[in-house]
Amino acid sequence: MSLSHAVLTSLIEKASSGYDLARRFDKSIGYFWHATHQQIYRELARMEAAGWIVSQPAPDAGLTRKRLYEVLPAGRAELARWAAESTPPPDLRDDFSVKLRAEAALGEIDLRAELRQRIASHAERLDLYRMLAQRDFPPGRPLGRAAALQHMILQKGLRYEEGSLRWCEEVLALLDTPADTADRPPLT
Repeated sequence: MSLSHAVLTSLIEKASSGYDLARRFDKSIGYFWHATHQQIYRELARMEAAGWIVSQPAPDAGLTRKRLYEVLPAGRAELARWAAESTPPPDLRDDFSVKLRAEAALGEIDLRAELRQRIASHAERLDLYRMLAQRDFPPGRPLGRAAALQHMILQKGLRYEEGSLRWCEEVLALLDTPADTADRPPLT
């Protein structure tokens, strides 16, 4: 996936200035596709040059340099083309898993502080997702198709954070047990 497809999706949801888009992005798509504000502005310029979006001075253009971005038919076609392509599941590349493997091999690395930091981070994100779920998708409120899809994305985030938090807690408990130097795991 490229950032352009994430930006196109966000602009189709609501035409925005670059600043407003970057702020909305941080509070929605940014939970699963990170981009800096500078990257978003560069992508907007590239997409406008490609003919996917158009910008015009914002209504308050006399006071600011804000531009309002909207998706053109070519941008919709590009997003539809990309969305119709099959994408493989992401490969897991996790530095911390390699560190754990090193701990298993060396037995002299203390990863507990990093695990505690990860536990706090996952717990904080889980609390945020739960708050968003309660605010945006209260129980009993009927959801249309678009809202139900957005709810499923949030559910994926909730499940990821719950699983990651539980896993980190289990690894921390394991690291708190004394190492047995005679027991080396099989190399797989």
